[in-house]
Amino acid sequence: MLTRIDHIGIACFDLDRTVEFYRATYGFEVFHSEVNEEQGVREAMLKINDTSDGGASYLQLLEPTREDSTVAKWLAKNGEGVHHIAFGTADVDAEAADIKEKGVRVLYEEPRRGSMASRITFLHPKDCHGVLTELVTSAPVESSGH
Repeated sequence: MLTRIDHIGIACFDLDRTVEFYRATYGFEVFHSEVNEEQGVREAMLKINDTSDGGASYLQLLEPTREDSTVAKWLAKNGEGVHHIAFGTADVDAEAADIKEKGVRVLYEEPRRGSMASRITFLHPKDCHGVLTELVTSAPVESSGH
């Protein structure tokens, strides 16, 4: 079962400048930042609020670290903006299998490591009315490490 909007991913050319915009404009602060070498991105998670299921909702700002990354290719084609939406679930494996049975293509055979040690997979945007959709099972959050 999907329990919340985990995050909205926003692709950007300059992570530091984009973080500063969200800080100055809305007062959002960086909860976590990391480089995901596998996906070729540098990212910042800006916490929006806690949720009733013990999780949280975030904005995920994504800057590519290499030209062949999916986010770099997306930016070249579309420019900055909303890249994907992510829904939280207690069991990404079971949720992906259930959605796959409904005819939606799941992009990863096995979930991969995502932000903050979460487990993730993506659903094909052509099967989701043009929206790249991510499923996320969050790791327990102990502190706001940067």
